[in-house]
Amino acid sequence: MDSPDNILDAQRRERVKDAMLHAWSSYEKYAWGHDELQPQTKNGVDSFGGLGATLIDSLDTLFIMGLDEQFQRARKWVANSLDFNKNYDASVFETTIRVVGGLLSTYDLSGDKLFLDKAQDIADRLLPAWNTESGIPYNIINLAHGNPHNPGWTGGDSILADSGTEQLEFIALSQRTGDRKYQQKVENVILELNRTFPDDGLLPIYINPHKGTASYSTITFGAMGDSFYEYLLKVWIQGNRTAAVSHYRKMWETSMKGLESLVRRTTPSSFAYLGEKMGSSVNDKMDELACFAPGMLALGSSGYSPDEAQKFLSLAEELAWTCYNFYQSTPTKLAGENYFFNDGQDMSVGTSWNILRPETVESLFYLWRLTGNKTYQEWGWNIFQAFEKNSRVESGYVGLKDVNTGVKDNMMQSFFLAETLKYLYLLFSPSSVISLDEWVFNTEAHPIKIVTRNDRAVSSGRSGGSEESDRQLRTRKEGRFRVHH
Repeated sequence: MDSPDNILDAQRRERVKDAMLHAWSSYEKYAWGHDELQPQTKNGVDSFGGLGATLIDSLDTLFIMGLDEQFQRARKWVANSLDFNKNYDASVFETTIRVVGGLLSTYDLSGDKLFLDKAQDIADRLLPAWNTESGIPYNIINLAHGNPHNPGWTGGDSILADSGTEQLEFIALSQRTGDRKYQQKVENVILELNRTFPDDGLLPIYINPHKGTASYSTITFGAMGDSFYEYLLKVWIQGNRTAAVSHYRKMWETSMKGLESLVRRTTPSSFAYLGEKMGSSVNDKMDELACFAPGMLALGSSGYSPDEAQKFLSLAEELAWTCYNFYQSTPTKLAGENYFFNDGQDMSVGTSWNILRPETVESLFYLWRLTGNKTYQEWGWNIFQAFEKNSRVESGYVGLKDVNTGVKDNMMQSFFLAETLKYLYLLFSPSSVISLDEWVFNTEAHPIKIVTRNDRAVSSGRSGGSEESDRQLRTRKEGRFRVHH
């Protein structure tokens, strides 16, 4: 007999699934095969070179939600129409987290080798980006011709998040294909950064790809910094916390000391937030993007001693409350892109658009899974309702140009289907669905199977028994649905 809670969860889960169906069928109708849908004008745009970004980003969401017919139509497109040979300067980072990650996750979920082969094809096109003097990759590469380079506006530097957020995907690719070249390229980046890793574990957002050293620039858990820190923790989890990945955990714990040094509290309400640092001065600004941090802290707390674990879990809960209030403090109940904190007035919206970002619901998902506290489900439900009220249009979902006035934009971001709706769906699903004991999410919310790593460090060139782990991967099922305690 279902308890009332389970009935409520099931109803909410169905509502989220309906939202996914609305988003997906609009994409299918007006933008099929294109990267993203513009719902107001009902047309597709190729923001990522025409790789079907929304389609690939949505594959695992469709699979997890049991939308089988939709999944099969998407699979057919991947089999027959997905072509990576494009004369397009792609972001190595965005292509890795959306396309490589989306394909690998779908392979792990379905066991269908088509997705692994496609992931390898696109990864091979990205790989020359790592051919620099330091091994720190260039951030842009032409998919047809190679020619890696950095964007003009960085002064020749590589971006921290863009250079340190490919590890999960490329390690997984090596494990599943038995070809170690992918893993070696991305793990070398971490070894290189670790050589001169600062005592507080905080790196500026610009890194010189020739020398491998940091350039004078902002330190932040928001844009251009964020997922570097996330992957230090997640590669450790991905390798099943063994000695082979212990240096990732060590670096992450160092960075969390640095994170603590950036925590400030507002007046009068004492909201905890993460400041940004330039040189020795801290700027009282926080991106909504940094709202992934509460989830990361909660997820990483288990590796500490009980006292430390409790301290970081408490900080995670405080920061999540702040992020939830980013939403609650505006007329639309949707969060702006960033916030400023001034004495006596808590928080005020800086950049006031909302582009359907997932970071806050991502953290609510982790906190609910790891604490069992249903408050996080309620907050997530409130955020979902605000999206339904403000962002749902006749043909999909759009962001807001301004969270104060509610004026809409004309873009359905692929991560709304990949991340925002997936985390909301999982927030109301039994915790056996994509169990955190068996899966780790990449930064685009694509779940990757945890495979125990016993290989020596990168340089030894020994393989981690990839055939065996591949066999385990395919035979381990998702586990029965068990009720969350």
